[in-house]
Amino acid sequence: MTYTVNCSILLTELPLLERPAAAKSAGFDAVEFWWPFPTSTPSSTEIQRFEDAISEAGVQLTGLNFNAGDMPGGDRGLVSWPSRSEDFRANLPVVVGVGKRTGCKHFNALYGNRVEGVSAEEQDALAIDNLVLAANAVAAIGGTVLLEPVSGADRYPLKTAQDALDVIAEVQSRGAANIKLLADFYHLSVNGDDVGSVIEAHAQDFGHIQIADAPGRGAPGSGDLPLTDWMERSRALGYQGTIGLEYKTPSAEAFTWVTTASVKD
Repeated sequence: MTYTVNCSILLTELPLLERPAAAKSAGFDAVEFWWPFPTSTPSSTEIQRFEDAISEAGVQLTGLNFNAGDMPGGDRGLVSWPSRSEDFRANLPVVVGVGKRTGCKHFNALYGNRVEGVSAEEQDALAIDNLVLAANAVAAIGGTVLLEPVSGADRYPLKTAQDALDVIAEVQSRGAANIKLLADFYHLSVNGDDVGSVIEAHAQDFGHIQIADAPGRGAPGSGDLPLTDWMERSRALGYQGTIGLEYKTPSAEAFTWVTTASVKD
């Protein structure tokens, strides 16, 4: 397997910009991040420092979230929020710029929680518009938008793979083909989806895979999920991308489950 370390949820004992180098020291050549800035439009200095941390560590940035709002505060994306739509759209050229300079090609667009005072239909229509805009924006650098079901947020409307696939189909019907499912096996499992069936039906079309064990969202082997079987089956059915390590574990034991030989293909 080729793994990519999510440096927004792992190695958190270190400052954010030191984590790519720590991932490299642990034997990994690839990293991914949630949006690493507090605003949609950070300064050029902030962006340069982030990009320098990637390049100086000698790792490849394989995935980046669009700004998803205040994640620790409970936000889960701006795509469907009318009051934050312009904020999301202002983020698009910034994301494209980072992608162009770093070679990152996969960009996760968290859909957004339901908000009071706005109908679900209105939020969904806005989400489609914004996802089309995002897909068209990253297409300029050969990029792909990712859309994922999420657990732990009751107001987040995309719970199952089919929920996300329905949105993806609508976006693709608008001419934006470069949007794919992010199959996070932890979120799907916790939400009660049939992960095995999702893999059988869609693995060759996954845009990305992320893993954590359940219960607990810890490292593989800490829970009950057959993650190795799921990863291997996804590969056998045609998935060729990286596997994102997106779990919560102290740095000292974050990668003890990975043998050196399995870090790379």
